[in-house]
Amino acid sequence: MLRRPLLSVHALHVSVAGKEVVRGFSLDVRPGELHVIMGPNGAGKSSLVHALMGHPAVDVTKGTVRFSGKNLLNLPPNERAQSGLFLAFQHPREIAGVSIKNFLFAALTAQKKPFTPLEFHDRLTKEMALLKVDSAWEDRSVHHGFSGGEKKKLEILQLLVLEPKLALLDETDSGLDLDALKVVAEGLKHLRHRQPLFAAVLVTHNIRFLSILRPDHVHVMLAGAIVESGGPALVHRLEQDGFAHYVSARK
Repeated sequence: MLRRPLLSVHALHVSVAGKEVVRGFSLDVRPGELHVIMGPNGAGKSSLVHALMGHPAVDVTKGTVRFSGKNLLNLPPNERAQSGLFLAFQHPREIAGVSIKNFLFAALTAQKKPFTPLEFHDRLTKEMALLKVDSAWEDRSVHHGFSGGEKKKLEILQLLVLEPKLALLDETDSGLDLDALKVVAEGLKHLRHRQPLFAAVLVTHNIRFLSILRPDHVHVMLAGAIVESGGPALVHRLEQDGFAHYVSARK
């Protein structure tokens, strides 16, 4: 018996700077599922996940989104995060002067997750070891002075510590070398194993990343909408054929 959707997006339309970039997007994500969204540049993938998180530069003009039984579009971004929604950015911003440990402890406290400072430190240390990052990270400013690969690892560290209900991952794998890619993928696999109801929507172009993660559902997005959905076999077809025939079919 299928669980009720954790996230239900229906006929969503999204505009950025007055231009419509998402056109009638619909998707249901159930607890425990990993959905992958692939598509050419300009398909609207990043705008979609930013709209779901409530980015102020992205306008939802039509459609409905429900998350954990709530009307997500009525909530400001902080309440979306407190409800268990998480966004890993493609290009994370630096927050100079705010240490990683203070940032994550404040985020857990905002979500009303009861950790003493000692319990939090033990958890943070464990997750950093899992991702093979230096323990000195906890005193560094968030993303400040980090390489591209380190920023992506830090996004996954946040994910592991906060344990949201649903993660939106916007090309978290981009710019990673093979070793870093494996570490990030294994971190995601570990969280899925540890929290069987954890769900994720992953935007990616990286076939190798998907061979490690083994998604449940794969969707092709073009011109702001899903044009095909399938299982892992669809990834292998995209690896061979790309998106050209989807583009030509719309002309």
